[in-house]
Amino acid sequence: MTLLAGKRVLITGGSTGIGGATALEAARQGADVAINYLHSDAAAQEVVTAIEALGRKALALPGDVADPATARDFVAQAVEAFGGVDVFVSNAGICPFHAFLDMPVEVMERTFRVNLHGAYHMVQAAANQMVKQGGGGAIVAVSSISALVGGEFQTHYTPTKAGVHSLMQSAAIALGRHGIRCNSVMPGTILTEINRDDLADPEKRHRMEARIPLGRLGQPEDLAGPIVFLASDMAHYVTGASLLVDGGAFVNLQ
Repeated sequence: MTLLAGKRVLITGGSTGIGGATALEAARQGADVAINYLHSDAAAQEVVTAIEALGRKALALPGDVADPATARDFVAQAVEAFGGVDVFVSNAGICPFHAFLDMPVEVMERTFRVNLHGAYHMVQAAANQMVKQGGGGAIVAVSSISALVGGEFQTHYTPTKAGVHSLMQSAAIALGRHGIRCNSVMPGTILTEINRDDLADPEKRHRMEARIPLGRLGQPEDLAGPIVFLASDMAHYVTGASLLVDGGAFVNLQ
């Protein structure tokens, strides 16, 4: 059984990390996949090649999600290539770790524009296309455990992830009448480009692992399955929900 057979899936931040892993899993589950990315041309092409090797159509489009025009272009070009949008995964995000008291305004504002404003514009563009098509759809946003807990060097990041979580709750209400389901996943500490430098210190990494009941940090592939499930018809009565994917870290912190 393929969970996304014949579906047309769009993913932001899809060239590496959680987005890249989700793109490949969606293709394995029978979907054609379009990815948005910003800088990683070579990595994006690798994802496209891997998707096509699975016998599915693939498209990679560069663009900064902080620019509202990127959302319109991404959806429009994916529709031109695939004929429509069935699943949208809002994943693109940044977290430039920084202390609170001397946080540069431009760092704070850029984080909000990418993580929250970008998610809003992208989800809105995808939802409009789904409404235009009829037949419903599924939207999954990558929030974070940081929507639920604080972080000393993440005062600019945690509000954006709480906002993404809240966006999915409100969008679920606004879009339910159109048959569009909106859910979020909340990753714990996942080894991606966002935190690679922060976790380069072996001592800090060991401390992080020690407080996770499953005993390890997450890999991007750990998110792909939950995202695909929420996007699939197996979750046809799930909307407005959030799913922690953190190895048990949150409950252990309680």
